[in-house]
Amino acid sequence: MEFIAEIRRRHFIEGESISAIARDLRLSRPTVRKHLKTVVEPVYHRQQQPYPKLGEFETRLVAWLEADFNLPKSRRRTARRLFEGLQCEGYQGAYDSVQRFVKQWKARRISSPAVKQAFVPLVFAPGQAGQFDWSYEQVELGGVVQTIKLAHFRLAYSRQMFVVAYPREAQEMVLDAHNRAFTFFGGVPRQMIYDNLKTVVEAIFVGKERRFNRRFLALANHYLFEPVACTPESGWEKGQVENQVGNIREWLFTPRPSFAGFAELNAWLATRCRELAERSHPSEKSRRIAECFADEQPHLRPVTAEFDGYVEQMVRVSSTCLVSSDRNRYSVPARWAGQVVSVRTTAEHIRVVADGEVVAAHARCFGREQLICDPWHYLPVLEKKPGALRNGAPFQGWDLPAAIRRVREHLLKQAKGDRAFVDLLLAARETGVEALAVACELVLERGGVTAPVILNELRRLMAPAIPVEMALPDQLKLATEPLADCSRYDHLLSGSLYVH
Repeated sequence: MEFIAEIRRRHFIEGESISAIARDLRLSRPTVRKHLKTVVEPVYHRQQQPYPKLGEFETRLVAWLEADFNLPKSRRRTARRLFEGLQCEGYQGAYDSVQRFVKQWKARRISSPAVKQAFVPLVFAPGQAGQFDWSYEQVELGGVVQTIKLAHFRLAYSRQMFVVAYPREAQEMVLDAHNRAFTFFGGVPRQMIYDNLKTVVEAIFVGKERRFNRRFLALANHYLFEPVACTPESGWEKGQVENQVGNIREWLFTPRPSFAGFAELNAWLATRCRELAERSHPSEKSRRIAECFADEQPHLRPVTAEFDGYVEQMVRVSSTCLVSSDRNRYSVPARWAGQVVSVRTTAEHIRVVADGEVVAAHARCFGREQLICDPWHYLPVLEKKPGALRNGAPFQGWDLPAAIRRVREHLLKQAKGDRAFVDLLLAARETGVEALAVACELVLERGGVTAPVILNELRRLMAPAIPVEMALPDQLKLATEPLADCSRYDHLLSGSLYVH
């Protein structure tokens, strides 16, 4: 605008001709005439810019956009991910060209623009608050594409994040996720902010008043943090973690990753959370998230003991020594058949508690209608019903040492071999499987495999070693050791007491 003002001033005030002004400023006379008529500041409208570098890749980009448009919004690729995909195909152009094309393509497909909302920026002190949320992501686990549940944590001051994956969104997963997150952070913030999850909030009252789940309150009481529930449909009250959900999906789950199982996936997620902390802080651009997190850690409450994050239910043990949990059945020692026990379910294990003691423990199964048995739980039943050894479900594919399996094959070919092998198992209950395996190996080497021979060998192995020299206390030692006098026997033979 200053350039236009100079042209107008030189012509209208100083009286210079259009030709003189054009010659001095190296402009064309039509341009000078145009600026002489300009009164207000000119507005330049950007014309449609071509995409010279897209070329043959435009067809591929349109195909990707069409395919993503039919997917849920959470699964669509961003312009940055599309640009990286084109680079893998050989695209040499700039990201701006792809970004402009994607923006205009979406504008043509979406008729009504989204309604914008205004928000108030929030500020948190170090150690004041953490935020929690769930998201659904797709991964390939063991060669199978699965939808997993991802628990998101974020410290509001430092922006340090933590994510952990689970097969479902049950309450025991919520409890376990908090244990993992607080261990990762090295402490607990004073507040934790949540949506109104059913696993956290049982009832919503006026304002911020809530009735929290009792088991969740036990978690909060253990770690001494204050649970805060957002206003319904007001996700901006924990906007940091809401934004993190989209970022994590773009950074870590696009394209879809592949792992052998949940253990490998969660180890990778923890590593990536540490790597992402090397990025600059959103508010303090001159510092990294890791630096702010180091400042915040001293303000977190230290974790003195991990919360036992189980969900408990009382069930009756069936006549087949089984309890049901989450559509699967788990075995319990036979002595508890028909009695009521406590089944404690965690994210990874099933524990059966009776009389204040853990009587059975299993790795948790996430299938349906699965039977998980410990054959040793049925040993008292075999003592009375040894024939169940052949076709009993708990004993199919029993993972015993190789020597014991070979002995079992020998004994089951003999008369009353079932009873004989059960006797060996009963002995192993006292001595241990390793000792029985050694006894079986010794007998197999010599031949003549029978249960009595193996039991005899087992007793020899378990018998205490005879000391070479017995140490006696001083009071039992003889002061004067007696001398052996064999002539006394000759005296007896020659005397009257000798009877022919």
